[in-house]
Amino acid sequence: MKPVSLTTRRLLLRPHDPSDEDAVLAACQDPDIQWWTDLPTPYERRHAAFYLGESVPRGWQDDTMYHFAVVARDSATLVASANIHCHAGTWGVGYWTVAEHRGRGYATEAVLALARWAFTDRDVQRLEWRAEAGNWGSWAVAKKAGFTMEGLLRAAQSSNESLRDSWIGALLPVDLGLPFTLPYQPARGGHPS
Repeated sequence: MKPVSLTTRRLLLRPHDPSDEDAVLAACQDPDIQWWTDLPTPYERRHAAFYLGESVPRGWQDDTMYHFAVVARDSATLVASANIHCHAGTWGVGYWTVAEHRGRGYATEAVLALARWAFTDRDVQRLEWRAEAGNWGSWAVAKKAGFTMEGLLRAAQSSNESLRDSWIGALLPVDLGLPFTLPYQPARGGHPS
């Protein structure tokens, strides 16, 4: 797919590119980003260069991951990074916010823009959010964006050579007032205990 940019009231979401290397390198020194994501630790310049020069373009080319630099429109400052990605037929969302820009709603605004784009332009019918259990910052963003929390996945991710539990939630087109492209048949009769 040809890379696209998205805009919101305060943000420009544009494909990450090599010009972001210094900003990504600086942001990824944050201990919280390193703890809650699967970034290499320590995060070095070579990691940022590989991510921006290899991983990002490959994701756009093979239509499996769309990485966006989230930039404040009034200052052109990188405030976050966000992506949607497909693994085994399931679309997910990922994001981190630069430490000094947390608490301003940038991640929520970016996630909503990506979700609308995914539902309207990429024919995504379900967008999953997953985070290591205990990542309350990520949870707050997902909740504000309208994700429905669906549960706990035991031992669902590895981090620091150990298995960790993950929270999972989902956002559907109808949650944003958008139609499904296929008919939706919700479960009848609840679920087993």
